[in-house]
Amino acid sequence: MSAGSIHVRTEGQTARITLDRPPLNVIDIEMMREISVGLAQVLPTAKILVFEGAGEHGFSSGGEIKDQTPERAAEMVRAFHGIFRQLWRADCVTIAAVHGQCLGSGCELATFCDFVVADTSALFGQPEIKHGCFPPVALVTLPRLIGPRAATDLILTGRTLNAGEALDLGLITRIVPEGGLAAGVSWLLSELDALSPAVLRMSRRALWRATGFDFEAMLQEIGDVYLDQLMKTKDANEGVRASIDKRAPVWQGR
Repeated sequence: MSAGSIHVRTEGQTARITLDRPPLNVIDIEMMREISVGLAQVLPTAKILVFEGAGEHGFSSGGEIKDQTPERAAEMVRAFHGIFRQLWRADCVTIAAVHGQCLGSGCELATFCDFVVADTSALFGQPEIKHGCFPPVALVTLPRLIGPRAATDLILTGRTLNAGEALDLGLITRIVPEGGLAAGVSWLLSELDALSPAVLRMSRRALWRATGFDFEAMLQEIGDVYLDQLMKTKDANEGVRASIDKRAPVWQGR
């Protein structure tokens, strides 16, 4: 199935969702909705779900900045966070296959997956702070994935990590040589295919529950802060407008 800016296909018990919005696979509201529809189609029967990005530039350079204006932010948050609620409730194992840019919303989507296989060209980061906002999903998930100190570093500086740095932090699962991403994912799929679907499903769920991690409640809380507090500040508005106008922001501190 192709739906505008994504492609969905199944190969046995493995489903693949490919982001395909050239040139940088920027994730806009329409793509978010398409991903949600694709997930509803494949999650009931898939044992494994793979996310990947089409094109030479990377997995995704992030969210569409025009969707982050105060007029559209609530719609964007509903659509984007809905994807993660679907994935949170899903029973299948998820894999992100990453090359090139994996930033912002793209990084949130990739690193939410159970496995992240990246080639040596991959770059990861949450640059939202530079545009006057913060990444709600990353705020919820990164402290659990890589610890509070590393999460604070990434979110408050907005810096970009190469694949080696991301592996050292525990943000990704493994690195493969550039050009070897398909082979690396295929190897992982063969390992998982040999395992019991029922045991995989229960083990994945147990891993999440073992930490007492209430993802949906935390996401709702941080999403409310994003919409009700952050998006009402002058600096958040200035950051978005400056990005749209391709100029440096002028912060007012309020």
